[in-house]
Amino acid sequence: MTRARPRLVPYLTATLLLGSLIALSGPAAARDLLVGPTRAMKLPSQAAAAAKPGDVIIIDPGEYRDCAVWRASDITIRAAAPQVVLAEKTCEAKGIFVVTGNNVTVDGITFREAAVPDRNGAGIRVSGENLTVLNSRFERNENGILAVGSDKSILRISNSAFIGNGSCVAGCAHGVYAGAPIGLLEIDNCRFLATRDGHHIKSRALRTVIRNSRIEDGLGGTSSYLVETAQGGDLLIEKTMLQKGPNSGNRRVAISIATEGTRNPTNTMVIKENYFRTDVPGGTTFVRNAAQVPVQLIDNRISGDAQPLQGAGSIIP
Repeated sequence: MTRARPRLVPYLTATLLLGSLIALSGPAAARDLLVGPTRAMKLPSQAAAAAKPGDVIIIDPGEYRDCAVWRASDITIRAAAPQVVLAEKTCEAKGIFVVTGNNVTVDGITFREAAVPDRNGAGIRVSGENLTVLNSRFERNENGILAVGSDKSILRISNSAFIGNGSCVAGCAHGVYAGAPIGLLEIDNCRFLATRDGHHIKSRALRTVIRNSRIEDGLGGTSSYLVETAQGGDLLIEKTMLQKGPNSGNRRVAISIATEGTRNPTNTMVIKENYFRTDVPGGTTFVRNAAQVPVQLIDNRISGDAQPLQGAGSIIP
């Protein structure tokens, strides 16, 4: 007696169907979205509208009178080559790039002349978690970067330049402003030059780290503080060149700690291996510490008419 073979077709069909459903329900493959005068997408704002998590947006060189709102998370927006410039146009009365997605990287882009009616227009305005900015320039904006976020959020800026940003018309805007209660502001190998009226760097972050950078008024800069950690928080400034110019709007202090009180948990504040020069006549304080927690000044070199420290702390040659 011959035994009938089992029918495999229904089983195979069901298996293939299940596999198709799993593939369809899984995450979409990351894409490269190309932007430029010869591309299907002519403007960064078109890519922003189409972007999905994991995408890489690549912008060809050129000057774009455009702004964009980036809502997708886990994306990278980068220049295909130098000379990618976004200028003058702002979105939502906030900035040239408005970033609401999380884990966004911006690489190699110049932001220029951001201005809004409230006078705090930013090259990049971010409210999403975790923004990384690499190899970029911010020129003559009211704010270079303005960031808010949760205490888990990190703002990292590396190899970037901030030239002629700042404003104090309605309220003050700055080169970089990290609002409360961001967890970490980290700046490495950056240059700040000729900031206007506001501070080069203002941080309300729980922790602020500045390394290997140059923060300079130059001859024409009118900044207030070079660095302000307005609400305290842990602080490290190291291996950075700082210069206070003759036209500074606040000639008395270069680095100000806890200007608004110690609202952030503050355990460790170290300022070490920096060079500070003041070109202000009449004397300047390098570090003014309004917190009760002492700040450590270690192996800093100071040039000009300046006292090293006002407030709690120690000076270690």
